[in-house]
Amino acid sequence: MARIFTEETMMNETILNQLPARATVVHGAKLRDYTTFQLGGACPALITCPDAESLADTAKLLHTASVEFLIIGQGSNLLVSDEGMDRVVLRYCAEDAPDVQFEGCRVRVSGNTLLDDLARLAIGHGVGDISFCCGIPGTVGGAIAGNAGAFGKQIGDVLESVELLDAGGRRREVVAEELEFEYRSSVLKTTGDVVLSAMLKLKPEEIKTMESERERIMGLRRSKHPDWRSMPCAGSVFRNIEPTSAAERRQAAGWFLEEAGARTFSVGGAHLFEKHANIIIADSGATARDVFELTEKMIAAVQEKFGFKLEREIKLLGDFRLR
Repeated sequence: MARIFTEETMMNETILNQLPARATVVHGAKLRDYTTFQLGGACPALITCPDAESLADTAKLLHTASVEFLIIGQGSNLLVSDEGMDRVVLRYCAEDAPDVQFEGCRVRVSGNTLLDDLARLAIGHGVGDISFCCGIPGTVGGAIAGNAGAFGKQIGDVLESVELLDAGGRRREVVAEELEFEYRSSVLKTTGDVVLSAMLKLKPEEIKTMESERERIMGLRRSKHPDWRSMPCAGSVFRNIEPTSAAERRQAAGWFLEEAGARTFSVGGAHLFEKHANIIIADSGATARDVFELTEKMIAAVQEKFGFKLEREIKLLGDFRLR
Protein backbone atom coordinates (compact mmCIF):
# COMPACT_ATOMS: atom_id res chain seq x y z
CA MET A 1 0.00 0.00 0.00
CA ALA A 2 1.06 3.60 -0.52
CA ARG A 3 2.90 4.99 2.45
CA ILE A 4 1.95 8.66 2.17
CA PHE A 5 -0.90 10.97 1.26
CA THR A 6 0.79 13.90 -0.48
CA GLU A 7 -0.84 17.13 -1.55
CA GLU A 8 1.19 17.09 -4.78
CA THR A 9 -0.31 13.93 -6.25
CA MET A 10 -3.35 13.83 -8.51
CA MET A 11 -4.55 10.85 -6.45
CA ASN A 12 -4.67 13.14 -3.43
CA GLU A 13 -6.85 15.68 -5.22
CA THR A 14 -9.11 12.91 -6.47
CA ILE A 15 -9.51 11.50 -2.98
CA LEU A 16 -10.23 14.91 -1.46
CA ASN A 17 -13.01 15.47 -3.96
CA GLN A 18 -14.61 12.15 -2.99
CA LEU A 19 -14.52 12.57 0.79
CA PRO A 20 -17.91 12.67 2.54
CA ALA A 21 -19.26 16.20 2.80
CA ARG A 22 -19.12 16.15 6.62
CA ALA A 23 -15.48 15.07 6.78
CA THR A 24 -12.89 17.81 7.30
CA VAL A 25 -9.18 17.68 6.45
CA VAL A 26 -6.15 19.26 8.10
CA HIS A 27 -2.95 18.78 6.09
CA GLY A 28 0.22 18.29 8.10
CA ALA A 29 -1.78 18.14 11.34
CA LYS A 30 0.31 18.20 14.53
CA LEU A 31 -0.80 15.16 16.48
CA ARG A 32 0.09 16.80 19.78
CA ASP A 33 -3.15 18.74 19.29
CA TYR A 34 -5.14 15.50 19.24
CA THR A 35 -3.75 13.54 22.22
CA THR A 36 -4.03 14.03 25.98
CA PHE A 37 -0.23 13.80 26.35
CA GLN A 38 -0.19 16.84 24.02
CA LEU A 39 2.94 15.42 22.38
CA GLY A 40 3.86 14.13 18.94
CA GLY A 41 4.83 15.26 15.46
CA ALA A 42 2.77 15.67 12.32
CA CYS A 43 0.94 13.31 9.98
CA PRO A 44 0.35 13.87 6.24
CA ALA A 45 -3.33 14.61 6.85
CA LEU A 46 -5.87 14.32 9.64
CA ILE A 47 -9.46 13.70 8.57
CA THR A 48 -12.15 14.32 11.16
CA CYS A 49 -15.21 12.09 10.66
CA PRO A 50 -18.14 13.24 12.83
CA ASP A 51 -20.35 10.16 12.40
CA ALA A 52 -20.27 6.46 11.56
CA GLU A 53 -21.28 6.97 7.94
CA SER A 54 -18.52 9.49 7.17
CA LEU A 55 -15.93 7.32 8.93
CA ALA A 56 -16.95 4.15 7.06
CA ASP A 57 -17.09 5.96 3.71
CA THR A 58 -13.70 7.60 4.26
CA ALA A 59 -12.07 4.34 5.34
CA LYS A 60 -13.45 2.53 2.29
CA LEU A 61 -12.27 5.33 -0.01
CA LEU A 62 -8.71 5.32 1.35
CA HIS A 63 -8.54 1.52 1.35
CA THR A 64 -9.62 1.41 -2.30
CA ALA A 65 -6.97 4.03 -3.15
CA SER A 66 -4.28 2.02 -1.27
CA VAL A 67 -3.65 4.86 1.18
CA GLU A 68 -2.58 3.70 4.64
CA PHE A 69 -4.52 5.18 7.54
CA LEU A 70 -5.05 4.90 11.28
CA ILE A 71 -8.22 5.63 13.25
CA ILE A 72 -8.03 7.38 16.63
CA GLY A 73 -10.55 8.69 19.16
CA GLN A 74 -9.70 11.25 21.81
CA GLY A 75 -6.07 10.11 21.90
CA SER A 76 -6.21 9.47 25.64
CA ASN A 77 -3.92 6.42 25.61
CA LEU A 78 -1.53 7.36 22.79
CA LEU A 79 2.09 8.42 22.76
CA VAL A 80 3.01 9.69 19.29
CA SER A 81 6.70 10.03 18.40
CA ASP A 82 8.24 13.46 17.95
CA GLU A 83 8.86 12.62 14.29
CA GLY A 84 5.15 11.99 13.78
CA MET A 85 3.73 9.38 11.41
CA ASP A 86 3.62 8.77 7.67
CA ARG A 87 0.02 7.56 7.67
CA VAL A 88 -3.22 9.48 7.31
CA VAL A 89 -5.12 9.72 10.60
CA LEU A 90 -8.90 9.50 10.80
CA ARG A 91 -10.34 11.02 13.97
CA TYR A 92 -13.62 9.66 15.32
CA CYS A 93 -14.39 11.69 18.43
CA ALA A 94 -17.53 13.68 19.30
CA GLU A 95 -16.29 15.98 22.05
CA ASP A 96 -19.28 18.32 21.80
CA ALA A 97 -22.07 16.15 20.38
CA PRO A 98 -22.64 12.86 22.23
CA ASP A 99 -24.91 10.47 20.33
CA VAL A 100 -26.81 8.42 22.92
CA GLN A 101 -30.30 6.94 22.44
CA PHE A 102 -32.30 5.34 25.25
CA GLU A 103 -34.77 2.50 24.78
CA GLY A 104 -35.74 1.74 28.35
CA CYS A 105 -32.67 0.16 29.89
CA ARG A 106 -31.07 -0.53 26.52
CA VAL A 107 -28.78 2.22 25.29
CA ARG A 108 -27.47 2.72 21.75
CA VAL A 109 -24.36 4.90 21.76
CA SER A 110 -22.00 5.97 19.00
CA GLY A 111 -18.40 4.84 19.31
CA ASN A 112 -17.17 8.43 19.10
CA THR A 113 -19.14 9.58 22.18
CA LEU A 114 -16.94 10.41 25.16
CA LEU A 115 -17.21 7.79 27.88
CA ASP A 116 -17.88 10.33 30.61
CA ASP A 117 -20.70 11.86 28.54
CA LEU A 118 -22.30 8.42 28.26
CA ALA A 119 -22.04 7.86 32.03
CA ARG A 120 -23.48 11.31 32.80
CA LEU A 121 -26.41 10.94 30.40
CA ALA A 122 -27.19 7.40 31.57
CA ILE A 123 -27.43 8.61 35.16
CA GLY A 124 -29.75 11.41 34.06
CA HIS A 125 -32.06 8.82 32.46
CA GLY A 126 -32.12 6.62 35.55
CA VAL A 127 -30.01 3.82 34.11
CA GLY A 128 -26.83 4.70 35.92
CA ASP A 129 -25.11 1.42 36.68
CA ILE A 130 -22.09 2.55 34.63
CA SER A 131 -21.17 5.30 37.06
CA PHE A 132 -17.75 3.58 37.33
CA CYS A 133 -17.04 5.15 33.91
CA CYS A 134 -17.41 8.68 35.28
CA GLY A 135 -14.31 10.77 34.69
CA ILE A 136 -12.52 8.21 32.51
CA PRO A 137 -11.20 10.00 29.39
CA GLY A 138 -11.53 8.62 25.87
CA THR A 139 -14.36 7.51 23.61
CA VAL A 140 -16.83 4.66 24.05
CA GLY A 141 -15.20 2.84 21.12
CA GLY A 142 -11.76 3.05 22.68
CA ALA A 143 -13.17 2.02 26.06
CA ILE A 144 -14.73 -1.11 24.54
CA ALA A 145 -11.55 -2.03 22.67
CA GLY A 146 -9.59 -1.78 25.91
CA ASN A 147 -12.41 -3.05 28.17
CA ALA A 148 -12.06 0.07 30.31
CA GLY A 149 -13.29 0.09 33.86
CA ALA A 150 -12.74 0.99 37.49
CA PHE A 151 -13.72 -0.12 40.98
CA GLY A 152 -13.80 -3.76 39.93
CA LYS A 153 -16.21 -3.19 37.03
CA GLN A 154 -15.62 -2.99 33.28
CA ILE A 155 -17.61 -1.89 30.27
CA GLY A 156 -17.61 -5.39 28.77
CA ASP A 157 -19.92 -6.43 31.62
CA VAL A 158 -22.79 -4.30 30.26
CA LEU A 159 -22.21 -4.64 26.51
CA GLU A 160 -24.82 -6.42 24.41
CA SER A 161 -23.53 -5.90 20.86
CA VAL A 162 -21.38 -3.62 18.70
CA GLU A 163 -21.24 -2.47 15.10
CA LEU A 164 -17.67 -2.78 13.85
CA LEU A 165 -15.71 -1.24 11.00
CA ASP A 166 -12.76 -3.13 9.52
CA ALA A 167 -9.76 -1.74 7.65
CA GLY A 168 -11.53 -2.16 4.32
CA GLY A 169 -14.46 0.02 5.36
CA ARG A 170 -16.82 -2.94 5.82
CA ARG A 171 -19.40 -2.82 8.63
CA ARG A 172 -20.84 -5.71 10.62
CA GLU A 173 -22.74 -6.27 13.88
CA VAL A 174 -21.43 -8.76 16.46
CA VAL A 175 -22.54 -9.82 19.94
CA ALA A 176 -20.40 -8.93 22.93
CA GLU A 177 -19.14 -12.49 23.44
CA GLU A 178 -17.30 -12.34 20.13
CA LEU A 179 -15.04 -9.58 21.46
CA GLU A 180 -13.39 -12.03 23.89
CA PHE A 181 -13.05 -9.55 26.74
CA GLU A 182 -10.20 -9.84 29.18
CA TYR A 183 -8.74 -7.45 31.73
CA ARG A 184 -8.17 -4.16 29.85
CA SER A 185 -8.26 -5.97 26.54
CA SER A 186 -10.43 -7.45 23.80
CA VAL A 187 -9.98 -9.13 20.43
CA LEU A 188 -10.24 -5.65 18.87
CA LYS A 189 -6.68 -4.93 19.98
CA THR A 190 -5.59 -7.72 17.65
CA THR A 191 -7.97 -7.22 14.74
CA GLY A 192 -7.80 -3.43 14.69
CA ASP A 193 -11.54 -3.20 14.00
CA VAL A 194 -13.17 0.02 15.23
CA VAL A 195 -16.41 0.33 17.20
CA LEU A 196 -18.87 2.47 15.22
CA SER A 197 -21.66 2.06 17.77
CA ALA A 198 -22.63 -0.12 20.70
CA MET A 199 -25.76 -1.41 22.42
CA LEU A 200 -25.58 -1.54 26.21
CA LYS A 201 -27.98 -3.28 28.56
CA LEU A 202 -28.14 -1.40 31.85
CA LYS A 203 -30.21 -1.48 35.02
CA PRO A 204 -32.65 1.07 36.45
CA GLU A 205 -31.28 3.20 39.24
CA GLU A 206 -32.49 6.11 41.36
CA ILE A 207 -31.26 9.30 39.68
CA LYS A 208 -30.46 11.15 42.89
CA THR A 209 -28.55 8.17 44.27
CA MET A 210 -26.47 7.88 41.13
CA GLU A 211 -25.87 11.62 40.96
CA SER A 212 -24.41 11.39 44.44
CA GLU A 213 -22.33 8.40 43.35
CA ARG A 214 -21.02 10.37 40.38
CA GLU A 215 -19.99 13.23 42.64
CA ARG A 216 -18.22 10.77 44.95
CA ILE A 217 -16.33 9.15 42.07
CA MET A 218 -15.40 12.47 40.47
CA GLY A 219 -14.14 13.68 43.84
CA LEU A 220 -11.97 10.57 44.18
CA ARG A 221 -10.56 11.11 40.71
CA ARG A 222 -9.78 14.75 41.39
CA SER A 223 -7.95 13.79 44.58
CA LYS A 224 -5.84 11.03 42.99
CA HIS A 225 -5.55 11.77 39.28
CA PRO A 226 -4.31 14.79 37.33
CA ASP A 227 -6.48 16.71 34.88
CA TRP A 228 -4.83 16.11 31.50
CA ARG A 229 -5.92 19.53 30.26
CA SER A 230 -3.59 21.27 32.70
CA MET A 231 -1.19 18.38 33.38
CA PRO A 232 -0.76 16.49 30.08
CA CYS A 233 -0.81 12.72 30.65
CA ALA A 234 -2.44 9.50 29.44
CA GLY A 235 -3.61 7.97 32.70
CA SER A 236 -1.99 4.74 33.87
CA VAL A 237 1.08 3.97 31.79
CA PHE A 238 1.34 0.26 32.69
CA ARG A 239 -1.23 -2.51 33.10
CA ASN A 240 -1.82 -3.85 36.59
CA ILE A 241 -0.24 -7.21 37.35
CA GLU A 242 -2.20 -10.43 36.98
CA PRO A 243 -2.94 -12.35 40.22
CA THR A 244 0.05 -14.09 41.75
CA SER A 245 -1.57 -15.28 44.98
CA ALA A 246 -4.51 -17.32 46.21
CA ALA A 247 -6.39 -14.04 46.70
CA GLU A 248 -6.62 -13.81 42.92
CA ARG A 249 -6.52 -10.02 42.96
CA ARG A 250 -4.59 -7.93 40.47
CA GLN A 251 -1.76 -5.98 41.99
CA ALA A 252 -1.34 -2.31 41.12
CA ALA A 253 1.60 -1.57 38.87
CA GLY A 254 2.03 1.64 40.88
CA TRP A 255 2.86 -0.38 44.00
CA PHE A 256 5.72 -2.19 42.26
CA LEU A 257 6.99 1.11 40.89
CA GLU A 258 6.90 2.65 44.36
CA GLU A 259 8.81 -0.29 45.83
CA ALA A 260 11.35 -0.07 43.00
CA GLY A 261 12.05 3.56 43.87
CA ALA A 262 10.60 4.99 40.67
CA ARG A 263 8.58 7.78 42.31
CA THR A 264 11.42 10.29 41.86
CA PHE A 265 12.27 9.30 38.27
CA SER A 266 12.29 11.90 35.53
CA VAL A 267 13.68 12.29 32.02
CA GLY A 268 13.85 15.74 30.46
CA GLY A 269 10.42 17.31 30.85
CA ALA A 270 8.69 14.04 31.83
CA HIS A 271 8.21 13.01 35.46
CA LEU A 272 5.90 10.89 37.61
CA PHE A 273 2.77 12.38 39.11
CA GLU A 274 3.34 13.07 42.79
CA LYS A 275 0.19 11.18 43.85
CA HIS A 276 0.47 8.18 41.52
CA ALA A 277 3.63 6.32 40.50
CA ASN A 278 1.98 4.86 37.38
CA ILE A 279 1.13 8.21 35.75
CA ILE A 280 3.60 10.27 33.75
CA ILE A 281 3.20 14.03 33.43
CA ALA A 282 4.60 15.82 30.38
CA ASP A 283 5.65 19.32 31.44
CA SER A 284 6.01 22.23 29.06
CA GLY A 285 9.01 21.48 26.85
CA ALA A 286 8.73 17.70 27.29
CA THR A 287 9.12 15.47 24.26
CA ALA A 288 7.60 12.11 23.41
CA ARG A 289 11.13 10.72 23.55
CA ASP A 290 11.37 11.93 27.19
CA VAL A 291 8.19 10.04 28.07
CA PHE A 292 9.30 6.91 26.24
CA GLU A 293 12.72 6.85 27.91
CA LEU A 294 11.08 7.38 31.29
CA THR A 295 8.85 4.33 30.68
CA GLU A 296 11.96 2.31 29.80
CA LYS A 297 13.59 3.44 33.04
CA MET A 298 10.50 2.41 35.00
CA ILE A 299 10.39 -1.01 33.32
CA ALA A 300 14.07 -1.60 34.10
CA ALA A 301 13.65 -0.65 37.77
CA VAL A 302 10.77 -3.08 38.35
CA GLN A 303 12.50 -5.85 36.42
CA GLU A 304 15.67 -5.44 38.48
CA LYS A 305 13.82 -5.58 41.80
CA PHE A 306 11.03 -8.06 41.06
CA GLY A 307 12.19 -10.01 38.02
CA PHE A 308 9.35 -9.27 35.58
CA LYS A 309 8.61 -6.68 32.90
CA LEU A 310 5.76 -4.23 33.16
CA GLU A 311 3.43 -4.14 30.15
CA ARG A 312 2.50 -0.76 28.71
CA GLU A 313 -1.16 0.23 28.74
CA ILE A 314 -0.48 3.22 26.49
CA LYS A 315 -0.01 2.66 22.75
CA LEU A 316 3.13 3.85 20.96
CA LEU A 317 2.68 5.35 17.50
CA GLY A 318 5.64 6.18 15.29
CA ASP A 319 9.35 5.42 15.66
CA PHE A 320 10.50 4.76 19.23
CA ARG A 321 13.50 2.56 18.50
CA LEU A 322 16.07 2.67 21.27
CA ARG A 323 19.07 4.88 20.50
